[in-house]
Amino acid sequence: MRFKNWEYPIIEDGKPTKYNWIVQHTENLKLGQMTDIGAFTYVNAQYGIEIEDYVQIGSHCSIYSVSTIDNKEGRVVLKKNCKIGTHSVVMPGVTIGENSIIGAFSFVNQDIPDNVIAYGVPARIIKMIDPDNKNLDY
Repeated sequence: MRFKNWEYPIIEDGKPTKYNWIVQHTENLKLGQMTDIGAFTYVNAQYGIEIEDYVQIGSHCSIYSVSTIDNKEGRVVLKKNCKIGTHSVVMPGVTIGENSIIGAFSFVNQDIPDNVIAYGVPARIIKMIDPDNKNLDY
């Protein structure tokens, strides 16, 4: 079982966790239980990031609540049991729906609904997931 020995990580602003991911503006991060965040992932929570229970984020991802390139800002919400593939980028103001899967190397700049598979640059919905037939692995 993926989360058998899960413990809430110690998160210090701008410092790598023991799993080697970094959060800036930790006071604006809401992290749920049984989350799995890969090494070298960067989270900028300046305008709020909520990561709900059982979310899995691959290594080398970037999650931004603020973008200095295009001056966008907004809260990011990763809903329960969503999965984000390695090297993906989630931009400000985006919500990724419950049980949805974002493929590796995707650029997510708009909301993704519940129970879909999406990937690409920019990420597009590719397939619906039957919520009654999903493997939750917990």
